[in-house]
Amino acid sequence: MSLQETIIQQLGVKPSINPHEEIRKSIDFLKEYLKKHPFLKSYVLGISGGQDSTLAGRLAQLAIEEMRAETDDEAYQFIAVRLPYGIQADEDDAQAALAFIQPDVSLVVNIKESVDAMTKAVEATGASVSDFNKGNIKARSRMIAQYALAGSYQGAVIGTDHAAENITGFFTKFGDGGADILPLFRLNKRQGKALLAQLGADKALYEKIPTADLEEDKPGLADEVALGVTYENIDDYLEGKTIDPQAQTIIENWWKKTEHKRHLPISIFDNFWK
Repeated sequence: MSLQETIIQQLGVKPSINPHEEIRKSIDFLKEYLKKHPFLKSYVLGISGGQDSTLAGRLAQLAIEEMRAETDDEAYQFIAVRLPYGIQADEDDAQAALAFIQPDVSLVVNIKESVDAMTKAVEATGASVSDFNKGNIKARSRMIAQYALAGSYQGAVIGTDHAAENITGFFTKFGDGGADILPLFRLNKRQGKALLAQLGADKALYEKIPTADLEEDKPGLADEVALGVTYENIDDYLEGKTIDPQAQTIIENWWKKTEHKRHLPISIFDNFWK
């Protein structure tokens, strides 16, 4: 089996999908998790205004609405939380996403004060915190806030990881890479767009240039620029197609280099470290 075939198998990507069926599959998956964990009454998700959180948020809201209808339990809620660092440049996009998602509860936790305090505390030791490193602090601060809210609302935290992100390790370890449940896992980027189109989202919500936007020295840096490869190439690779050899090498190098992100903390019994 080639590395490409191994990756596709591990991530569960299909060469083509029926968007309606995949929407149903994700909603049922979210509902089943709640049914098997009756102490949970909510889902919590940070909304950035990008494609992935918009899709995961709408799926979560639909799942919660079905849970309320099926159980007559009004305690079930979907909590959408905005997590800006100061003032977010694309706040209008985030508000458009919220208008589409229509969450039961919409909250805002500004992470700037906590991020700046942690950065200052670390630098007080004599260590330096690079702009890139500070970006990871932001991502981890956002996850701290989401878990704090989940603890308050008897909730579970939704992650937005999908196949095109997972293969490149384009997430912060223990930041946006930390979550309880991943309703988008198995989908590549174009398949996520297809689900949003099926759900009736405005094109602007899924045609926006993807960006993590964590670095202050490189505001709005496009994912494709940071990765050195396009999502079209990544999606084609994940669908089993033959792509440009240089793009394939970049993708497979990302997969190998970021393997540690896809693994739980390593114990002496793991073969990973040998």
